[in-house]
Formats: sequence, structure tokens, C-alpha cells
Amino acid sequence: MSTSTVTSLYRRSLKLSLDWAVQRSIWRGQAVYIRSLFDANKDVRDPRQQQILLRETEKLLNEWKHPDPYRAPTAPGGTCRLFDIGLSRVQLTVMIGNKWERNIPAPILPCMFN
Repeated sequence: MSTSTVTSLYRRSLKLSLDWAVQRSIWRGQAVYIRSLFDANKDVRDPRQQQILLRETEKLLNEWKHPDPYRAPTAPGGTCRLFDIGLSRVQLTVMIGNKWERNIPAPILPCMFN
């Protein structure tokens, strides 16, 4: 079992739990629990047992998949609709600032009604 496969499953598990608990204070407890589950099986060396664990984890991820996953507002498919009007990332950065700013200023949109 490769490290990248386990890392991918771990990251997908964390992202899936964030879909169900958007508040970071609640999510942190779930993240610690998920980490404990992965740590409990880190010493498994039997390839057959590893494959069984991988299949079970994949199955759980598919069962718990959120019907409406969380997306960051500035991500494609997010709630920031400025991407839909065809602006480039540079234009968006000039208009709304950096996405890492705490309080993103209101966008200045061209007036459509004259």
C-alpha cells in the first residue's frame, strides 16, 4: 500500500467531514477522531489486510458523501458569481482584493442600467 494512497484517503476523509460540519470548532473534533482511526491502522503490514482497509474506507467515503458539498465562495462553483461574467483572476483580484483578506470588500460591478 503506497503512502500516497493512504494520504489521499485521509485528505478525502477530512474534506468529507468538513462538508458535514462547516464550523471549524465542531470539525476539529471529527478531524482528531479520523486521525486516530488512521493511526490505529498504521502498523498493518499484511497487503491483504491493507487492501481490505482501503476498500472499507472507500466504501465509507461513498456512503457518507454529502449531497451538497461545501465549496469556498471564490472556488469554481462557489457563491462568488463574478467568475460567471468572464472576469480573469487578475481582474477579480483588483476588484475584490485577495481571497485571503479577512473582510473582502464589496465588488464594484459595471452599471448595467443606464
